[in-house]
Amino acid sequence: MAQQFQNRSSDSSGVSRPSVEFIVICVAAFIAGLSTTIYLGGSMAYEMEMPGGWKMSMMWMRMPGQTWVLSGLGFLLMWLAMMIAMMMPSALPAFLKTRRNWRSLCYMASGYFTIWLIAGFGTYILGAWFNNASMHSPFLSRAVPLLSGAILVAAGTIQLTRWKLKHLLRCRSTFGCGISCPQNKSSFLLGCRQGMGCCGCCATLMTTQLVLGIMNPLVMMVVAIAITGEKLLPKPEVIARLAGVIIIIAGIATGIRWATLSYA
Repeated sequence: MAQQFQNRSSDSSGVSRPSVEFIVICVAAFIAGLSTTIYLGGSMAYEMEMPGGWKMSMMWMRMPGQTWVLSGLGFLLMWLAMMIAMMMPSALPAFLKTRRNWRSLCYMASGYFTIWLIAGFGTYILGAWFNNASMHSPFLSRAVPLLSGAILVAAGTIQLTRWKLKHLLRCRSTFGCGISCPQNKSSFLLGCRQGMGCCGCCATLMTTQLVLGIMNPLVMMVVAIAITGEKLLPKPEVIARLAGVIIIIAGIATGIRWATLSYA
């Protein structure tokens, strides 16, 4: 009984001791993820001019003597570090809503970022294929700015829909479970469930980052702020719609720029 009381006790701020330990781990992971993102971002910041007036990031290309496997592993390392840096501020409150011990919370976080790592694998496959196709097709390469504008307009429009609001409210709830989460599920599976809900909610904003520059520090920071605001601030529908309008404007501007360069 004394042991149970000690485990459930709280400090003066009202945070349970297991949560404090978990917060320390998350802060350390956030600092490590941010530092790794900054370091890898600098090494992958090189770009190549492409027909159509756009630049291809070198992160989608193999270095001399590098296999696709090593290239993919390098991307996944960068992606995981970036997701930890971008998602941890908004994911941490969701983890802390439970009353499990810090080890269970670590398992939840592992499940959450495992889902994001799987999403990164799919992103690399699609991105590497598309950029490789662009290098071998001048027509496709010249159409990339127009496609980028269309994708941004589509992503911004989705931000204004009920579909987006539904997934956002689901993501804001405890572990993406709507009203409540079954306590008999393992911590890792609950983390995976939250990760899937988060991926659905953030799909449009992450697509925007991919189009505007996945390793662009300014784009990364703005998207991270938007994601955190949607999940934590009051009136999430206002923030989501404001972000949608900004994304649509960016898409229209991209299309106008493409038309200007094409007919100049």
